[in-house]
Amino acid sequence: MPGPLTVAVAQPVCAAAGRPDTVSENVALHAEAVREAGTRLVVFPELSLTGYDLAAPAVDPADARLATLVAACAAAGAVALVGTPVVEADGRESIATLAVTGQGAEVVYRKMRLHGAEVERFTPGGKPVVLELDGLRLGLAVCADAADPTHAEETAALGIDAYVASTRYGPDAAQAERRDGHVRDRAAAHGVWCVLATYAGATGEYPDSSGGSGVWAPGGGLVVQAGTAPGELVRAEVARTGLPRQ
Repeated sequence: MPGPLTVAVAQPVCAAAGRPDTVSENVALHAEAVREAGTRLVVFPELSLTGYDLAAPAVDPADARLATLVAACAAAGAVALVGTPVVEADGRESIATLAVTGQGAEVVYRKMRLHGAEVERFTPGGKPVVLELDGLRLGLAVCADAADPTHAEETAALGIDAYVASTRYGPDAAQAERRDGHVRDRAAAHGVWCVLATYAGATGEYPDSSGGSGVWAPGGGLVVQAGTAPGELVRAEVARTGLPRQ
């Protein structure tokens, strides 16, 4: 049986939106977080490469600007889950999660539950996705996905050890309560780990965000949680659940 997976959740400082070097600056900040984490998996928030800016240009997974992050993952032996808009082969656009390794970057998930103005630009992903890493099965989610219990149900039905969500929540107490409730309830309902990466401080078109990235154990108990400051990063170990797997 594989050993536990070391996981870090990052709520990085975000470069200002709309500048020609926004993605390059964010890539450098992501690479710094990967080096600091020293874990096998590092999870970043929704649209982390661009910041939550719905006007930001799409990023090609082969974009040369990602080289710094690829090199950091190679040196650390890490996989980074990062967020960006991407263009599909047919010209449609998606809010995607990229898996970045020492070999490069690839799209591994497309957000299924679009929210608000996202529907004006983006096309929803077609199905839930499980990413296998070191013998563990990680179900992927992006923001509003995790707010919808049916998304977790559909993903857990594939047989997962952890539900991994990249998100953004607002800075007020009600949003923080929603944030924790979403992942706590998913962990309790499905007996899986929940891993949440969210923003703190400014990102893209938003001047503030909740922070509170963390990891919840099967059953819903909080394992570790960051505070409200940008740049914080917390770590935990996630193990196989022993639940039926595909």
